[in-house]
Amino acid sequence: MKTKTLTERLIPNALKKHSRKQFADEDISKFEFKPNTPANVKADIKEKYDHDSELLEFFSSNKEHIVHKWHHYIPLYDRYFSGFRGRKVRFLEIGVSKGGSLQMWRNYFGDEAIIYGIDINPDCEQFNNKAGQVRIGSQIDKAFLTSVIEEMGGVDIVLDDGSHHMSHIPETLKHLFPHVTDGGIYMVEDLHTSYWKSFGGGYGDEKNFFGFVMQIIDDMHHWYHRMGLKNASVSTNCSGLHIHDSIVVLEKNKTYAPVHSQNE
Repeated sequence: MKTKTLTERLIPNALKKHSRKQFADEDISKFEFKPNTPANVKADIKEKYDHDSELLEFFSSNKEHIVHKWHHYIPLYDRYFSGFRGRKVRFLEIGVSKGGSLQMWRNYFGDEAIIYGIDINPDCEQFNNKAGQVRIGSQIDKAFLTSVIEEMGGVDIVLDDGSHHMSHIPETLKHLFPHVTDGGIYMVEDLHTSYWKSFGGGYGDEKNFFGFVMQIIDDMHHWYHRMGLKNASVSTNCSGLHIHDSIVVLEKNKTYAPVHSQNE
């Protein structure tokens, strides 16, 4: 019997058939696709989201390497990441793909930022030392993830744009969230896959990632019920959680037992 490689064992068949950004036609065909010409992209995002920023400029004008993003992500990136600009931020992106997003982040965060990308595809090694450091490995390999964080000297922002598979996203989150610095951000994107069977999800399915998010919400409110913590590695220091279309943002900070007062 042929021994499977690490990649063959970690990547589900559904992900072998479709690249990380090339979803099944029946799932994606109903959505409008705009070629990434600066005029098209900027006009669409400005008009729909009343958003104009340097990040939009970097996204729409990036030609060196391919970057593929849903348009409504750009204002959300800027909302949650803008406070880290001008600092020596340590930024980890899970999923390198064609290398364009690393270039976008380099332009956005500046030369002082420590930017790393990880991907299971060895072809992505070609982007190492261009806009950031690239390391090859799986997002559910805990030893690998820990080694990358140690090499970075810690991490302030994690952006999970990796496999988008329901069996991977929670495991990566549970391992990496404790490593995020206080005041940091953990963002998971492309969560529309939570509703797609080919990514291990489905509407109402118990493995749908938004079910895991509901557990985090319950954990954050454990002061008010007696069911305990289901995911303490995440919820113990999750000070805020935001849900947007296909994106979940978790804020990392110390949390305290609620205290209330009343004026006499």
